[in-house]
Amino acid sequence: MEEKKNLLTYAGLQKLEEELHDLKVVKRKEVAEKIKEAREQGDLSENAEYDAAKDEQRDIEARIEEIEKILKNAEVVVEDEVDFDRINVGCKVKVHDFEFEEDIELKIVGSTEANSLEGKISNESPVGKALIGAHKGDTIEVEMPSGVMRYKILEIERNI
Repeated sequence: MEEKKNLLTYAGLQKLEEELHDLKVVKRKEVAEKIKEAREQGDLSENAEYDAAKDEQRDIEARIEEIEKILKNAEVVVEDEVDFDRINVGCKVKVHDFEFEEDIELKIVGSTEANSLEGKISNESPVGKALIGAHKGDTIEVEMPSGVMRYKILEIERNI
């Protein structure tokens, strides 16, 4: 089975690469130093600092592995090539939410970049799936656990 491609915007790719660099260059060194200092305190069996540093080291290595896996299967959405007649990954969309009678802005991103607090929704989420391929002026309905949500697409633009 082919591994799923991780769709990323260019900004999302850069953010992951910066985090990876920081983890490998800075965090690894810091945690190695903490482990060394804790070791020098002698008995490791009851050394909370040593245990904490080893846990931190494990977390860092796990995150490095996770990012490398994402990057290995990353497919960058070239925003210049995004067709603004239809919604796609890499678009910023202004929609009217009928339930709350308000206009909201959503950025459609790959699942690894999704962050609802920043208005970044995954192309794989229920709302993201419903928006993909829609045109300006369309009204879409999304089946949610709380009921059916209706959105009218007001604008589609490049996500910058």
